[in-house]
Amino acid sequence: MQLTPTPPANAFVAEEKLGEAQAVFPLDLHLCRDCGHAQLPDVVDPELLFRNYVYVSGTSPVFVEHFRRYAQDMARRFLPGDRQAFVVDIGSNDGTLLKAFAALKHRVLGVDPATAIARQASEAGVPTLDRFFDPALAREIKAARGSADLIAANNVFAHADDLAGIAEGVRALLAPEGVFAFEVSYLGDVIKHLLFDTVYHEHLAYHAVAPLRRFLAAHGLRLVDVARVDTHGGSIRGIAALDRSAHETAPSVAAIVAEEQAAGLGEPETFRAFAQAVARRRDEFLDLVRGLKNRGRRIAGYGAPAKATTLMYHFGVGRDVVEFVVDDSPWKQGLYTPGLHVPVLAADALYERKPDEAVILAWNFAKPIMAKHARFRDAGGHFIVPLPSLERH
Repeated sequence: MQLTPTPPANAFVAEEKLGEAQAVFPLDLHLCRDCGHAQLPDVVDPELLFRNYVYVSGTSPVFVEHFRRYAQDMARRFLPGDRQAFVVDIGSNDGTLLKAFAALKHRVLGVDPATAIARQASEAGVPTLDRFFDPALAREIKAARGSADLIAANNVFAHADDLAGIAEGVRALLAPEGVFAFEVSYLGDVIKHLLFDTVYHEHLAYHAVAPLRRFLAAHGLRLVDVARVDTHGGSIRGIAALDRSAHETAPSVAAIVAEEQAAGLGEPETFRAFAQAVARRRDEFLDLVRGLKNRGRRIAGYGAPAKATTLMYHFGVGRDVVEFVVDDSPWKQGLYTPGLHVPVLAADALYERKPDEAVILAWNFAKPIMAKHARFRDAGGHFIVPLPSLERH
């Protein structure tokens, strides 16, 4: 599937650099006919993508609560109750998940290449290494701090070109009965719900359970459990352990593999139908917003997540459509969106500039956004939700 080429999804621009051209890269999703794995063949330098990262989990109350529950569940199921466990988070971001584990009295260590965010996390009491995770770093951590009882990788196990290196590092660092817990956007939900905008250069891999199980087994890890979770429009939480561990494999793994086979998830025709459905949604969306513009309605955007870059480019949503975008993250406020250079403002701009419509680009948070800003609708405004279904509230 070919999507419109874009700059890196989080390459926001300061005002003084608006005159500089931004490079765009192909955004094509390829399917392996042998194993059913989907991925991007074009790899952008991770130093460019992640060193100056601007996404942080802690600005979203939904994610803070999600990670709190996640930590409690993982601790209850897998961490020994009679001693302090050691938890490592790959791609730990601002330390939101590790703070939840630390509150449960476990030792924690973050690993994240985003220099400023890693430093801020450390200053906030979550020790964080400003590094990319690989087998060499895994051996360093083990030598200095011991084996990990739990290694987490949430919304990052799809981000690396060298997934094999991450798997090898996990195997090297895990304690004999430790577990590797990871959450990734689920390919089945991407296809079913038209979540094409979750395709961007940071996300190299689009995971399904059947290919994941084979991949992990090839690296000495066994997928022992899979659960569906509702983050990012539909994700899976996988639990893997060393292949010789005592952890039993739950029925959930075989059950989801069977569902994938029945749905034709690894079949080319499934992806052709997906591309056609995305094209229809683009036409429907543009018909709606052009009609509103022709009626003199002023339109803003709400949320500047990475997925917004893909949607804005593929749907043609530039400054001719939206006047500005609001976002709750201070890391993005005052900047301009990648490539299209729509200004990003604080949410107060909804009330100060008074647009008539707000397209919720962070559609996975549409319900809490609309609840939080009920007075925008009370004053006559409308919210437009582009995905998974096109709705105007």
